[in-house]
Amino acid sequence: MNTGYIVGFARGHNAGVCLLKDGEIVFALEEERITRRKYDGGPFASIYKILEYTNKVDKVVLAHTQPEDRGNDFTREEIYWALFRKLKLIDDPDQYIDMHTQHHMLHAACSFYNSGFDEAVAIIVDGAGTFVPSKFTGDETTIWEVESIFDCKYPAIFNPKWKHFGGRGPYCAVTNYDEEKDFEMIVDDTGGIVKAYEAVTQYCGFDPIEAGKTMGLFPYGEENELVPDVYSDANGLSTLITSNRELVIPTYPNAALINYQKYPFLYEGEQGEDLTKYKSRRDLAYKLQIQSQDACLKLIEKGIEKTGVKNVVFSGGYGLNCVANYHYLKHLKDINYYVEPVSTDAGTAIGAAKYVYHQETQTKKISPLKSLYHGPKYSYTLSDIKTKAENFTIKENVDDDDIIDLIEQQEIVCIFQGRSENGPRALGNRSMLFDPRVKNGKDIVNEIKRREYFRPFAASVLVENVHEWFDLRGMNDSPYMMYAVNCHEDKQKIIPSVIHIDGTCRIQTVSSEQNQNYYNLINCFYKRTDVPLLFNTSFNLAGEPLVETLEDAIQTLENSELKFLYLPENKILLSKNE
Repeated sequence: MNTGYIVGFARGHNAGVCLLKDGEIVFALEEERITRRKYDGGPFASIYKILEYTNKVDKVVLAHTQPEDRGNDFTREEIYWALFRKLKLIDDPDQYIDMHTQHHMLHAACSFYNSGFDEAVAIIVDGAGTFVPSKFTGDETTIWEVESIFDCKYPAIFNPKWKHFGGRGPYCAVTNYDEEKDFEMIVDDTGGIVKAYEAVTQYCGFDPIEAGKTMGLFPYGEENELVPDVYSDANGLSTLITSNRELVIPTYPNAALINYQKYPFLYEGEQGEDLTKYKSRRDLAYKLQIQSQDACLKLIEKGIEKTGVKNVVFSGGYGLNCVANYHYLKHLKDINYYVEPVSTDAGTAIGAAKYVYHQETQTKKISPLKSLYHGPKYSYTLSDIKTKAENFTIKENVDDDDIIDLIEQQEIVCIFQGRSENGPRALGNRSMLFDPRVKNGKDIVNEIKRREYFRPFAASVLVENVHEWFDLRGMNDSPYMMYAVNCHEDKQKIIPSVIHIDGTCRIQTVSSEQNQNYYNLINCFYKRTDVPLLFNTSFNLAGEPLVETLEDAIQTLENSELKFLYLPENKILLSKNE
């Protein structure tokens, strides 16, 4: 059969769409980039983007954790099936595949197919995956996937080897969930690794999904015996390390809260103020990070032991924890490790599309991820730019030296070029750039971005120079900014604005093959300063998605103290009129 175009789409938070043609990504995009609504859960606008590439697709695959809404009594149609039908992208219900019962497997598929490994063990650590009917717990409670281990092989074989279901189920012994596949299952009434992280994040005063803030806060805390363990074996009732049920309480429908009233040390501060000033928050964030990464390391070791496979892929929400990813490298010897850069639920759209492609074609073609520049293509003429930038001075024939002049004057220069980055990291196409040598640079940029004081920044470094500045623990590169690595002690004082309080930096290595314009700009700074890297942060203000279009970029400048926008493809610099 024809499998030219396949669409995978994920609804729920971090909704997104992936369009494949003959197994290769045409575009992959999160809904929030178009709608400008953070964590937008309904991928309607990104589905419409498909029409810019084709008016017919062969398969559509739904990735989510629950059944799709059925609309009202008059239509009785599932909403997204109806949308694809009305757009005339498909016309046969057999073209529409619902994979909402396989959330963790789709995370595994995304990471496996992107890894380049011919076989792998996938470790999925997620907040809440597929919801499981009550028949598996024996009562009316609800449980959901929290951690999983899969044995992955081509073309489309994903055998579960172990699963942990948490939530509001009872404690029970390890059992066989599926006798044919013979994998172990643990059911308990804990929130699991990620729900505990979300609960502490909320306790620190943030939205539960903003766990990256808690990761940034953790080195401001310290080991404190007054802080209870975030993870435990549930007083011997569980056969794995999971969230401490006395501290982390699962709540309806699939969240968790910190029971801070039980522990006097934690009972301080009021919601609505800056809670990070309290030692209780900082020290709990510290314990959370240390214990959660150790719990994940044990899962990785369990996966290797169960499968005998030494190629490890990691995904699910915890995969974005770049501190933990670096921690694993210290302990995993003779192991090939790949962490999926689109570990959010948007990655399940990629996993769904690629899984169906390989299942339908039975191809064993391995296509490792080579780039994250998967956004739609944009092209702007000089006339377009002039029309959109009425309140800006436009300078033409700008070169890299002109931009480095501004950066050396301690100006923030935003860069906009090419296709946007898929996933949450800015990799030089939608970035804000600054001089990493500025002593208080972190404070300057955090204030302009309206971010918290403790939030760290990243560095984009020339790949050929990375080992002179950073310890990659055996890796050759880090192109997708998935690791917070140690900076060599003698270099830290040279680039203070990108070094976190613990001496680490989240880095992106850049080669000329990956991003020629960005590489040239960093190289220009290197020739001037002997520093082969630039301060890089995402092109957005706090609480907003990364900019997607030129209109978004211009509006962000107009709504902030940012002054400069560089368009390297057009050799144009926009300067905001005072």
